Amino acid sequence: YFRLNMKAVLNLLRLLGLFLWVGFNAGAAEGEARPNILWLVSEDNDPLLGCFGDSLARTPNIDKLAKEGVVFDRCFAQPVCAPSRFALISGMFAVSNGPAEHMRAKGKIPTWLKGFPEYLKDKGYYVTNNAKTDYNSPIDPSATWNESGKSAHYSKRADPKQSFFSVFNHEVCHESCLFPQKSPAMDFTPTDPAAVRIPPYQPDTPEIRADWARYYDCIALMDQQIGGKLRDLEKAGLAEDTIVFYYSDNGGTLPRSKRFLQRSGTNVPLIVYFPPKWRHLAPAAPGTRISDPVSFVDFAPTVLSLVGLKKPSYMQGRAFLGAAKEKAPEFVFCTRDRMDERYDTVRSVMDKRWLYIHNFRPDVPYVLPLSYMFQARGYQSWARLAAEGKLTQSTAMFWGQKPTEELYDMEEDPDNVKNLAGDPKHQGRLNAMRSALRRHSVELVDNGFMPEGSTAEGYDASRAVGAFPIDRAFDMAGVAADRQPENLQRLVKGLEDPSEAVRWWAAQGCTMLGKEAVGAEKALLARALDESGGVQVAVGEALVRLGNAKDGLLILERCLQQENNFYFSLQAANALDRLGEAARPSLGAVKSALQVALSKRDKNRTEKYGSDILERIVGVLEGRIQAFVYPKAAELN
Repeated sequence: YFRLNMKAVLNLLRLLGLFLWVGFNAGAAEGEARPNILWLVSEDNDPLLGCFGDSLARTPNIDKLAKEGVVFDRCFAQPVCAPSRFALISGMFAVSNGPAEHMRAKGKIPTWLKGFPEYLKDKGYYVTNNAKTDYNSPIDPSATWNESGKSAHYSKRADPKQSFFSVFNHEVCHESCLFPQKSPAMDFTPTDPAAVRIPPYQPDTPEIRADWARYYDCIALMDQQIGGKLRDLEKAGLAEDTIVFYYSDNGGTLPRSKRFLQRSGTNVPLIVYFPPKWRHLAPAAPGTRISDPVSFVDFAPTVLSLVGLKKPSYMQGRAFLGAAKEKAPEFVFCTRDRMDERYDTVRSVMDKRWLYIHNFRPDVPYVLPLSYMFQARGYQSWARLAAEGKLTQSTAMFWGQKPTEELYDMEEDPDNVKNLAGDPKHQGRLNAMRSALRRHSVELVDNGFMPEGSTAEGYDASRAVGAFPIDRAFDMAGVAADRQPENLQRLVKGLEDPSEAVRWWAAQGCTMLGKEAVGAEKALLARALDESGGVQVAVGEALVRLGNAKDGLLILERCLQQENNFYFSLQAANALDRLGEAARPSLGAVKSALQVALSKRDKNRTEKYGSDILERIVGVLEGRIQAFVYPKAAELN
């Protein structure tokens, strides 16, 4: 009798569960059983907000949202918009789908990858995007969204009861707001430049103070716009059904923020508000601050968790909210690769307290003359002081060459000016984060460790058997970045490796050793016609550095004139620019390449990068443009 009754109870429970599941999903199709999700995104801003402790900020709307929501103090984005948006739309790291890690590139994605809003659309959500779509990939906005553009809005759904996921991007804080011709209209008293705090890594110039003041004004305008979106939600009667995210797409626009892996370039504000109806999905009570690290790859699985959908197995992030919330990771990771027309390879690791940065091209200075970035007056004034020899030890840190490794205590040193990588007391932490970086890079098959334009780039191509041994490429990159003469024979051996990526890093290691790599000249010359244009460029630069300008420049000129691979020619232009006066014999070849590049520059934004850097090389060599002056330690005040 007991067994029969237990069987009946179990069957009843199963029927009840089925009834609830059917009811939940039927309601979802009508837009009633699942929450609305609203993303309010600001461009290019650090947490310079009242709710993050900034007393100069005028951000009452965001501060109120923080008081009523949950604040994430350790949210990290990629340091520039397009790779960040790749992570947001896909739930994957850009470096796993090369060349998506580079600025303005098109990641070679697998055929099955789609923008995550499609999953919501398939379940009856109305999904809109207003209006950025720079996903660094061929992900199709028309397939991803019901509507994407300047007029996209949740109010356009046919059924007012249909659930929605909507994104609104606010551009008033974008980097361009600091350019001289951009002066935002305000209905409040402008910020006093004398009142701003200049961080120790920036020189205190009138231009930088003016930029800080304008930036605070733009943040105040952005806060007004955010407030308007929240009031619209209230007026539409949707506030009690909508979970609201506020965050920034990457770090701020002031010097040493956007494009750089210091905290000022990657730590962004994130606030999530849960109305009472959906507070059971929140990780903590209103007003709580959470220090667990969050990454942009986490956003897609988190939204799926909030609406009751299962995370696809390919997603590399973890849900930090909702029913499917996952355990917080110990570390999150960021990358810096090509920024506009300039190449670099930098990786960083963060936890709740520590920031670790590994510079794989430490010979490449932090500050590079990016054409777009240097429209800002603050950067221009910094360059002027460098040329005048007026930088101090603190303000020159960011201006000159980089240490191979950096370690910062983000609590004790939020400005990241005290590098603890050489402190014996912190070697355990350094080793742990260094190891975490290697594990992560190998696991992701980090495509940034091969030259852009390689046939091995892309999710599928880089995972083909034998195509890209990421573990060996990563290790050779580490040897190269260490710049130790005793490793020369290892670099020479690497030049004969069957892997393009290993040969590329071996040649770059010789470049970084300069004249100390003279013993590698024969091995370098043997790779002058390497099947990889990227390896050829690295070999050419290395030969010039060790004193063989004739052969090295000939290789670079040949690569510069390649028409079948734009990225190898761009790498050659980067090498020639880094060589400075040593590239003078190639001026004629650079001018010829410039004429070709100018004829193509209007085709797309990426092609323009070639003409930008070539114009600068010609201008510097002809004396029309001031070459950057990088201070030596002995010259610092």
